[in-house]
Amino acid sequence: MNRKVFVAGVGMIPFTKPGASAPYPQMAAEATRRALADAGIAYGQVQQAYAGYVYADSTAGQRALYEVGMTGIPVINVNNNCSTGSTALFLARQAVESGAADCVLALGFEQMSPGALGSVFKDRPSPFDRFDQTTDELVGHAEIPLALRYFGGAGLAHMQQYGTQLSTFAKIRAKASRHAANNPLALFRTVLSEEEVLQAPAMWPGVMTRLMACPPTCGAAAALVCSEDFAARHGLRADVQIRAQAMSTDGPATFESQDMRELVGFSMARSAARQVYEAAGVGPQDLDVVELHDCFAHNELITYEALDLCPLGGAEQFVLDGDNTYGGRIVTNPSGGLLSKGHPLGATGLAQCTELVQQLRGDAGARQVEGARLALQHNLGLGGACVVTLYEKVDPRAAA
Repeated sequence: MNRKVFVAGVGMIPFTKPGASAPYPQMAAEATRRALADAGIAYGQVQQAYAGYVYADSTAGQRALYEVGMTGIPVINVNNNCSTGSTALFLARQAVESGAADCVLALGFEQMSPGALGSVFKDRPSPFDRFDQTTDELVGHAEIPLALRYFGGAGLAHMQQYGTQLSTFAKIRAKASRHAANNPLALFRTVLSEEEVLQAPAMWPGVMTRLMACPPTCGAAAALVCSEDFAARHGLRADVQIRAQAMSTDGPATFESQDMRELVGFSMARSAARQVYEAAGVGPQDLDVVELHDCFAHNELITYEALDLCPLGGAEQFVLDGDNTYGGRIVTNPSGGLLSKGHPLGATGLAQCTELVQQLRGDAGARQVEGARLALQHNLGLGGACVVTLYEKVDPRAAA
């Protein structure tokens, strides 16, 4: 059974700096309540829940959802690094599409600490052992935090192969700030110029400044997905459908290629995107708006190519031509992206979902992409997993 799956409701809370947020149960509960209100249903109508987070103990999903209601439904906790929120959505969509449930909640939240990401468990092998070893071999610079070396190294590989300029990454960051200025839920809403990004403190001289990296963030977001029949029976809006979705994990090229772009998921993203395009019968030229995983400006640039938004080696020209923003070919990260909106790991994928659903509904206010009908989401977690989701604006009478 392959049933149509609709996004009936979305909700998120404003993202904040670490230390400025409510505790995770309150954040998660508020995002859930907003999604329920948006859908117009009660928590008692939800049949399953997938709760995603990275930095919390086991069953934190139950702890969060018990703030909303204790209905006895299955609550499954999800942890897939930075792709956690979209992994929760992937599972929720599968449950509805297969007929296992009619209305499912996907929830993501994160209460983060300041500073660079790191391992919690120091007495056992890290999932990143091979990633770290390959990074040491390819880029060195042990004095720089690993996340910066991963993605800065990927950007550097692009610079070395194609002559990409540091200023192009600054243009991406400046674009993110202009988009976020219109997003009341974004963490950073100050508009930055390319020059200000370049003049920020250097994290890796010649490769990355501080403003080219996303900040640690706290927040929560949620989405309710349902079947066509459930939407019709309960009078829910059914104008946004998950047209196609794919998840990929690492292949041999991640390590064998000796290429930092592969290490940070280029082929994972390309594989998932192409599966989605094939399943939906569309191509990147058909997209109107994209929310992609810009944890660093460098990753946004290489992801343009991974998603086939431009040819290999064409990402810099894509930026210089303004094809990544309003008035160009495909508006990317109208929310401000991770760079400006923030990146609470477990919530990020569902925040992307929220933005794209609002775009397809025509509810994005000053951020609205005119006439948006097809929206693509790319959410990446190293270690690794990549989820790509295609949303389509449909005639709401389809489920009437």
